[in-house]
Amino acid sequence: MIRSKLAVAAVLALAGVGLVACGGGSEDAGGNGALKIGTEGTYAPFTYHDKATNKLTGYDIEVAEAVGKKLGRPVQFSENTFDAIFAGLEAKRYDVVANQISITPERQAKYGFSDPYTVSTGVIVTRAGDTSVKTAADIKGKTSAQSATSNWAEAARQAGAKVEAVEGFSQAVTLLKQGRVDITINDNLAVLDYLKTSGDKGVTIAAEIGEKTEQAFAFRKDSPLVQQFDQALQSLRADGTLATISRKWFGQDVSGPAAR
Repeated sequence: MIRSKLAVAAVLALAGVGLVACGGGSEDAGGNGALKIGTEGTYAPFTYHDKATNKLTGYDIEVAEAVGKKLGRPVQFSENTFDAIFAGLEAKRYDVVANQISITPERQAKYGFSDPYTVSTGVIVTRAGDTSVKTAADIKGKTSAQSATSNWAEAARQAGAKVEAVEGFSQAVTLLKQGRVDITINDNLAVLDYLKTSGDKGVTIAAEIGEKTEQAFAFRKDSPLVQQFDQALQSLRADGTLATISRKWFGQDVSGPAAR
């Protein structure tokens, strides 16, 4: 009987050790393991696969890698559709999201954000030759192709447009050119890059919409990584790394002002 009790105690002790081991190495523990980063992987020029090498690349990818290097931690990217990224963050499949996430009051209520590393503005894209849109007021009653939970979808709704849910910008442009939707709204940098690299003459920028927005890394609320990323971004801004990455992708520094 004594031996049985001792055996049970030993098993429980080992189980306790196992539970501690499983709980270790999290971001809250301040470890130096890989940073798990959620991203879309289909949103050029921010996060996408190079056609020649199939390697995940883009502006956001390079900024995230630079932050990881500053923190002395390897980065591990996990790809998913935009609408599933935040669910993955909340489920702790990722530590952080790097996908041109705009800082909005609604998102700030639910998530933590780093200092911004991009400043941009929204644009309304129409089919070439469509002169019906000259200002944001002109999209009322039109149908806009958007990722359902993106800030651009909300901008479309606020301007009175109906939203047709799509998985990303490429699908939005396809529906637009097919005449199945009237417009799509997106970041000016993404649209300019698309027009430059694709040579697509079938769509055009018709107007700007909204004020300038700031994009940043997104975290679970109260994550200790927010402060760490802010410090790394401040260092990358000071040593010129952010400006260099920006000019590589856009020909100008789009990383915005210093920390707020």
